[in-house]
Parts: sequence; C-alpha cells; structure tokens
Amino acid sequence: MYQEGELLPISALQHLLFCERRAALIFLEGLWQDNTYTAQGSLLHEQAHQATVECRDDWRIVRGLWLRSLELGLYGRADVVEFRRTQRETTLTVPLPGLAGLWQPFPVEYKSGRLRREESFEVQLCAQAMCLEEMLGVLVPAGAVYYGKTRRRLELEFTPSLREKTRATARRLHELITTGKTPHAVFRKKCRSCSLVGICLPTAMSHKKSVRRYLKQAMERGEDEAPA
Repeated sequence: MYQEGELLPISALQHLLFCERRAALIFLEGLWQDNTYTAQGSLLHEQAHQATVECRDDWRIVRGLWLRSLELGLYGRADVVEFRRTQRETTLTVPLPGLAGLWQPFPVEYKSGRLRREESFEVQLCAQAMCLEEMLGVLVPAGAVYYGKTRRRLELEFTPSLREKTRATARRLHELITTGKTPHAVFRKKCRSCSLVGICLPTAMSHKKSVRRYLKQAMERGEDEAPA
C-alpha cells in the first residue's frame, strides 16, 4: 500500500505506455508542450471535468469525480462515471446517499480522435475502475472510451490480464519516478506525433549516442591495431 503523499496521476499511465522518456519529461522534469492532438484532448477533458451531476431516469452521470487507489498508488479525476440504477443487490451494485435503489458504476474516459483500440487508453480506464472498486467496495467489470471525433464509444471488459497490466504499469511508473532518471532518447516512428518532440529531440540525441558509440569503437580498434 502507498501513502497519500506517494500517489501519482492516473493520466501518467498513458504517457508511460506511449514512451517512458515522455513520462519522465512531464512528471520528473515538469516539461510540456501542446500540439493539435493534445490541445484537442485538453479541451475535451476540460469540458468533461466540469464537476456536475446529471440525472436521466435511472442514470446518474457524474463528471469530474476524484478517484484514488492506495493499492496502485494513483489518483486523478474521472471524465465521467455513469451510475445505473437496479433493484437487485449484487457485487456490482452500491447504494448512493439520498437515492433509492442500488447503483452500478461505469467509468467513461474521453479521448479525441477516431474510434480505435489503444492499450494505453484501456490501462488508464482500468485504473479508474480499480480506484472505484477500492473506494466503493464494489466490482466494476466494464467501462468505455468515448472518442470525440467520431462521437462513438468503445466498451471494454476489465479482464484479469488487463488488470495485471494496469498493476504492472503503475509499479513501473513508481519505479521511474523513484529513480529520478530520465531515459535516453531513442527515435521511433511514433515520435513524429509526440507533442514533446521539439523538447525531447530524439533524432539529435540518438545521433549523438551513435557518434559516441562510433568513436568508442574506433578507439578500441585503434588500440588493437597499435604496434607493440
């Protein structure tokens, strides 16, 4: 179990799975730079995080709900948690103060872009579900990722393998922050879409590393070929 002062943002899981160097630049070095994709995503999250409760028949839609898990060592805000009313008591339902019946929580994470499967999104959503389970003492078996561009949602089941991936990612995040070391830059195709590419400089840093390697190898060859 983690202590309150050790909790890290749930959103960091997505950055970590995209690139550990990106996560370190943001959460260790405090660096950030927007591009079109991140600006659209930030706007979508700002709208979702306006703390409100909306009532629709047997649904309660809660926006901007604060979450935490001492087991995972994470905290954050859910974009949306839908509570669906039922009269049947199960491990999936929980009473809500001042409301009749029992309610089943269903977290929804908002993302910009088109409908697609993305492991980092699924882990982030699963972490929110595990926070709800710890806070409410209820099982949360499923949730959804809502994609703003296509206005469609992808429903997800929180399988045992996804839960273990979420735990492992949270552990790795804490390890990265505890070491306090930013990983070296390695250029990959996905770097082109990263908003921090101008700060990270993966091409230049990778080239610098290759030059050092070349010089080291050349010096080693020179020593081997030197006359006795």
